[in-house]
Amino acid sequence: MEFAEPWMQYMFIVLLLTVLVQLLNYYMSYRRLAFYKASPEPEGVQGVSIVICARNEKVNLEKNLPAILDQVYPELEVIVVNDCSWDSSGELLEEFARNYPRLKVVTLVEQEKYKHGKKFALTIGIKAAKYDLLLLTDADCMPQSRNWCSSFQHHFSDGTEIVLGYGAYKKESGLLNKLIRFDTMIIAMQYLSSAIAGNAYMGVGRNMAYRKSLFFRNKGFASHNHLLSGDDDLFVNQNANKTNVKIEINQDAFTLSEPRKTFSGWFDQKVRHMSTSSHYKFAHKLMLFTASSSTLFFYLLSAALIIAGYDWRIILSLYGLVLLLKLPVLWKVSHKLNEKDLFWLFPLLEPVLYIIQPFFYITNLFTKQKAWK
Repeated sequence: MEFAEPWMQYMFIVLLLTVLVQLLNYYMSYRRLAFYKASPEPEGVQGVSIVICARNEKVNLEKNLPAILDQVYPELEVIVVNDCSWDSSGELLEEFARNYPRLKVVTLVEQEKYKHGKKFALTIGIKAAKYDLLLLTDADCMPQSRNWCSSFQHHFSDGTEIVLGYGAYKKESGLLNKLIRFDTMIIAMQYLSSAIAGNAYMGVGRNMAYRKSLFFRNKGFASHNHLLSGDDDLFVNQNANKTNVKIEINQDAFTLSEPRKTFSGWFDQKVRHMSTSSHYKFAHKLMLFTASSSTLFFYLLSAALIIAGYDWRIILSLYGLVLLLKLPVLWKVSHKLNEKDLFWLFPLLEPVLYIIQPFFYITNLFTKQKAWK
């Protein structure tokens, strides 16, 4: 078929390249999570220290901490670092400590001459841990079962030093909630698939575990302590190797958090999370850029060609083919991560997410990091 303008031919060729990149990502990478089957883990019990940092989290601690303290696991301690809270978190934690012997409270007091972030508080909590296995989450996260701890513990064998989990967000009504959860699912599909392939590049602090010995052997957060964020993703990016990472995607091992209620709140959260991505290893930055840009340019080029007068039937047919080939992988992933309702909204949520994504990156370039709170 001949085109009216040569530049349309070039745009269509680029469009086909974006299709190729997307399908390669889905069938060479993301299918690993879609069809993942965990190998049997050895029996046995190892002591676990759950570490949580909390600043003015009285409401969340009151709601979520009992589910953590009530884990069905024999050798367990729960360390809560009360990081300079000025609400009534301290009194609440004292009350919990009287009723739960496995709870250890570490209280930090604000120093006028020295302001610290979450990494310092987390380091203090890790130093206080009795056991080598550390399970980390946030005060606003609730485990989805009483087997959360045991699900992670079983993976620590044969040189495993890091276990990555899934931190889900609560299902609510409205498009924003679905967009937040879809974004979370896509990010998880990417980092969990890479971990299965022996190329782990990040994890989420809402739900991950690693060895205390790994933390101190590699000097904790020293290499990126000047950054306010990165206690989870940068730690994994710098300490993961081909053999020391496993994943845990049993739904008993998920955590559930409250999502942002406003677009501006989610926007700020996304910008903060993206502030660390520029510090990833080059290969990981290239991989993530290729994945996101190929999807974004697929939609932009498709729209541009249709507007320019290119045969819209060919563009829609190509989109239908891409959608048809992506759906089997996404179907399996959405079921594994218990996000089945998002599968049916994929044709709407994917273009919306990737079209607004550049605004997160641009804003991050001109945004000063805010102190942790």
